[in-house]
Order: sequence, then C-alpha cells, then structure tokens
Amino acid sequence: MLELVHELAMYERAPHEVTVSLEHFIESGFGANPVWWAFVAEEGNVIKGFALYYIRYSTWKGQKMYLEDIIVTESARGKGVGGMLMDALISEAKEKQLQGITWQVLNWNEPAFNFYRKYNARFDEEWTNGILDF
Repeated sequence: MLELVHELAMYERAPHEVTVSLEHFIESGFGANPVWWAFVAEEGNVIKGFALYYIRYSTWKGQKMYLEDIIVTESARGKGVGGMLMDALISEAKEKQLQGITWQVLNWNEPAFNFYRKYNARFDEEWTNGILDF
C-alpha cells in the first residue's frame, strides 16, 4: 500500500512530501487502535489499488467518512478498480449510517474530477484548506 502512496505522490508532483514511515503506517492502520481503514483491490496477490478512509466529525452533520485517498496503480486504471473501491466506500458509509463522504481533489486533477462526477458528487469551492505542520 505504501508503494502506491509513493506512486500517487509522484503523480501529484510531490514525492518529497511522503514522510510517513512504514512502521507508523502499519501501526496507524493495523495496530491496537487504528485511525484509518481501507479497502484493497488485489489481483494475484498484487495490490492494484486501495481506498483509505477515516471517520471525521462535523458539528453540523455528525459523523462522516473522510476519503483520504483512492489510489489505483497506473497499469490498472480504466479497468473499473476505482469504481469498485468507491462503491465499497459508499456501501460502508451507508452501513455505518454515516452522513456522507468528503474528500479533496487537486484543482488540476481533471481525471479525478471526472471520476467523482460519475457519482454526482458536488465540489465546494467556497472553503480553503488550512494546514498547520509540525
């Protein structure tokens, strides 16, 4: 999975931004107190894509799924892997009675916008991301 994270960072022109260690990644998702969950698409024991999410809380809406990333390796794109992952996320969110799914898309990533438009997603251009790094 972390290899695909690095592949995404290359695609997003920010390979230097991936600083998470493998140990931290594993502990955060598979340790005693996971903070994220994921659906994985495999073919022949090779991960072709995954969708990683966590639960966020909106004081206005309640619990929502936050989709951190859908990543599909380049060789598997256009084969329905992303759609299967998105469908799994939607099913999970409904099963958990969450109030919806939110995510971010880089403003230049037109393939991602087109993908999400297939789900009748709306995009909110009113809000600006705030970031505080340590």
